[in-house]
Amino acid sequence: MQKGTLSLLHYLYLFLMQLVLAAIQMAALVMQFAFGEIPCPLCLLQRAAMFGVSFGIIRDFRNGFSSRNAGLSMIFALFLLIVSVRQTLLDIYPRPGHEYIGSAVLGLHMPVWSILIAAALLFAFALKLALLGEDDDLTPLKKFPALARAANLLSLWIVLLCFVNFASVVLQCGPGPCHTFEYRLLK
Repeated sequence: MQKGTLSLLHYLYLFLMQLVLAAIQMAALVMQFAFGEIPCPLCLLQRAAMFGVSFGIIRDFRNGFSSRNAGLSMIFALFLLIVSVRQTLLDIYPRPGHEYIGSAVLGLHMPVWSILIAAALLFAFALKLALLGEDDDLTPLKKFPALARAANLLSLWIVLLCFVNFASVVLQCGPGPCHTFEYRLLK
């Protein structure tokens, strides 16, 4: 496969992964603000892990491909898997007053979705490395101007979502422990 085509496939693959992550984060924020579903502390950790995966991809867009960036994203995907499995195991048989928080989407709650998302992310990175190979010696993203602009806009959108999420965490938790009852700083 030609170097330019292989590079374009790498960038498109990462762009689609990033687009899906942005949609998931956007849906979580919409459910939080439009439907009043305040996230639990473990849900907040899952969001942070997804942002970590996104920032590894953003580093690929901005600095060029590096196994280090893919490794960073995979570490955060593994962290997402660990946190979501823990929460799912805690909620298999919930204690009174500690049932699943939030609405089910297509019959699954956020922690179960997060397990599927983490597994899909790890599989996607493994598939990218297996099919597209090493990321060395690829054409820079700036050689694909339309994709570079789209990747930059998507990266800015992810950063904006991260700031909105951070602000909502500060409002929800304040300086103390975090709970799912109210926005502590808005009391």
